[in-house]
Amino acid sequence: MTDIIIREAAPSDAATILHFITELAVYEKEPDAVKTSEQAILNTLFSEGATAHSVICLDGDTPIGFAVYFYNYSTWLGKNGLYLEDLYVSPDSRGKGAGKLIMQHLARQALVKDCGRFEWVVLDWNQPAIDFYNSMGALPQNEWIIYRLTGQALIDFVNK
Repeated sequence: MTDIIIREAAPSDAATILHFITELAVYEKEPDAVKTSEQAILNTLFSEGATAHSVICLDGDTPIGFAVYFYNYSTWLGKNGLYLEDLYVSPDSRGKGAGKLIMQHLARQALVKDCGRFEWVVLDWNQPAIDFYNSMGALPQNEWIIYRLTGQALIDFVNK
């Protein structure tokens, strides 16, 4: 029987979080997309006023996964929402229920904080994740298209 627990991440987890971010990027076929560092993680997740948060999933004393989340706002509901940015469980630890425990932990957090929603996105080719989210009772929101300004396009837009 495994002893899987979820706990809030601490500054001492920065290297572990970076490791999981890198593994996630490889899984999502974007290994060169990771530009962050341990120091950036410390600055953005653990500094005073940080707006993003993280949890670590452990099997015994061994980290096997993580999630990063933040709060957004729904004008229609007049409530905050919890937005899951990343969820990752190492391949050799999948099938133990770790992903479900992370999602339940975050769902409880959303309820405790009186959030009106718990949302995330999934890549359209990631069928294992889609099947997992469907099994939870989550519903896809197909009518929305995500737009993004980043890098040079963001800079160019500001300067137009």
